[in-house]
Amino acid sequence: MKEIDLKKYPYKQKIRHHVSAHNYIPYSDLKNAPDTYPPCYKALRWEKYFANGQSPDMMDIGCGKGTFLLNMAIANPDINCFGIELRSYLPEWINDVCKSEGINNCHALYYSVANGLEFIPENSVESIFYLFPDPWPKNKHQRRRAFTAKFLEEVYRSLKPGGKLWLATDCDYVDEYQNKVLSGFGKFNVTQIGADDWDFPRTNKEKFCYRKKIEVYRRVCEK
Repeated sequence: MKEIDLKKYPYKQKIRHHVSAHNYIPYSDLKNAPDTYPPCYKALRWEKYFANGQSPDMMDIGCGKGTFLLNMAIANPDINCFGIELRSYLPEWINDVCKSEGINNCHALYYSVANGLEFIPENSVESIFYLFPDPWPKNKHQRRRAFTAKFLEEVYRSLKPGGKLWLATDCDYVDEYQNKVLSGFGKFNVTQIGADDWDFPRTNKEKFCYRKKIEVYRRVCEK
């Protein structure tokens, strides 16, 4: 599979793993939201983002540096690939790469998924990826995890019938937590799968795990 030589596009600033803790909390739950809090949206004009003017077919929630998102868009030029990311400078960088490479079926949005997916049309998305999220291992930090029943309700509403939510993590306790939330939600047909059933470009984190022989836990959740 052809991939972009991303070395041609140096980052404009140091990439930080975490951002303000406020950004992981719904805007409605904050007494005093900082000026740096991501914009909230109820609707989006898809013609601004995609050449065909249509809504996304695939979503990458927490798209990070965009390696997976960009390579999915290149490998699937007939589908709209949409990323969401908390760190403002990364969507900007991804969209600059798309412009330079002439990739017109890919866009990244600076946004916190804690505020829902109201702007995504119902029953419209084929695949949603939630890959290698921040594990937040400390109990006091787990309220920052986006993977909740409310999140799953938004994902379920957005997916087409038969659409799939794809999950991957290198933390066994995150996999166990996500499976517990999925079981409580009860609407998805959940299957644990191996690497042989995962025919997608590798994320930066997945490449690291592969080199270091770190186990990756994968699940597919079908609507």
